[in-house]
Amino acid sequence: MSSEHEKETVNQPAHLMADIGGDEKRQHDRVDINVELQCIEDYIAEYVISLSQGGVFIRSKKPLALGTKVTLKFSVILDDVETVDGEGEVVRVETAPGNTGMGVAFTKLTAESKELIDELFARAAAAAAK
Repeated sequence: MSSEHEKETVNQPAHLMADIGGDEKRQHDRVDINVELQCIEDYIAEYVISLSQGGVFIRSKKPLALGTKVTLKFSVILDDVETVDGEGEVVRVETAPGNTGMGVAFTKLTAESKELIDELFARAAAAAAK
């Protein structure tokens, strides 16, 4: 993620968790990713913790300001480790202890990244239906 220059946000594998829906009133369903990083988050500056078809929530000790344009690059695991590439804009900032970070809405995704996200949600929905 970057505001002025390209900087990789997360280059860690993400595990898909079947947490579709939930009680929150959001425009898009979400899946939790990078759950395994929570135990070492004191050593990581920022990482994606949830993903929707409209954006991501990035846990960050120093969230960017609302409206900041960012370049996104993070990994997810399907059959292999895959990379999601795109651009976004900070639309929400959380500063509550234990939940500091920012919501970033996608403004542009590569076609491959859009397909990856759609596949993640298809697999999460199938897992939830079992």
